[in-house]
Amino acid sequence: MGPATISPMHLIIPYAASQRLPGPEALASLQLPHLQALLAVLQRQQVVQDSHETPLHMPHERLQAQALGWGHELTALPWAAWHQAQQGHTSTQSQAWMTPCHWQVGMDQVVMLDPASLLLSDDESQQLLQAMQPFLQEDGLQVSWHSALRWHVQGELLNDLACASLDRVIGQNVKPWMPVGSAARPLQRLQSEMQMLLYNHPVNNARDARRQIAINAFWLHDAGRLPVNTAATVQPLPIDTAIRVPEALRPAALHGDVQAWQQAWRQLDATAVADLLAHFNATGQATLSLCSEHTAHTYTPAPATWHQRVTRLFNKTTPAAALADLTTA
Repeated sequence: MGPATISPMHLIIPYAASQRLPGPEALASLQLPHLQALLAVLQRQQVVQDSHETPLHMPHERLQAQALGWGHELTALPWAAWHQAQQGHTSTQSQAWMTPCHWQVGMDQVVMLDPASLLLSDDESQQLLQAMQPFLQEDGLQVSWHSALRWHVQGELLNDLACASLDRVIGQNVKPWMPVGSAARPLQRLQSEMQMLLYNHPVNNARDARRQIAINAFWLHDAGRLPVNTAATVQPLPIDTAIRVPEALRPAALHGDVQAWQQAWRQLDATAVADLLAHFNATGQATLSLCSEHTAHTYTPAPATWHQRVTRLFNKTTPAAALADLTTA
């Protein structure tokens, strides 16, 4: 028997830093010993930086797509189709997630609230989908309930539809992120029809009586077809796949909650980051990607000369410095 193959572990951390959090204040008291140890033995090798025109997808999503072998040329990242393939459900049609949400109408913009903050129950979600089904089916969309905030969609309407990630839109004006072009016109009409349908729906009437925010819109995201020859189109990825994308920091970052974000980071450092450090110590291999909303820095082991090792010894990158770089680059 030959030597066992060692798969390098790639840890991609979304919201490792965030522009929604005050920089120095959020990092001042953050002690992350395992991240500190990794930064002492890894070097920054790759930088993903949003251009002047912000892409539809977050940096951590683009890095994960690359790690899955999807390539750099994809304009759509079909996470809904990928998830279904992981469950053994494959389809040649375009697929997407549909998330019921609330658009807050202001004087000069319409802002999407965080759907998670609406505390939509499974029963409410199912009732809303049932009411919307005739309109969705009329447009050739097959929609099935997956969870309160995730309905699975497939149909020809999704073809060539460039959809922004949900995280790009939460807390932002929805207008710059709305799909455009001829492929988007049926979707725009459907949005208008659903706003009228939901206005006096019993679920929203009951929510209003409880002083809860109404559901008045939906957002399509993670749309597209899986790339040809993607492993996930044939079989699910192995459960021990080396790609890890924990979302522990996401809720606190989206809401600008510094204390919750710091606590989540400490927990992440003690778990996923500690696992990556242990993997490096055992194999000499590790890849770490720290991401913010517009930047990602990837660290890997690199051969170092004697001079580089000495320089690194006296000029160690601290977690605070590494995270601060994500929002200042």
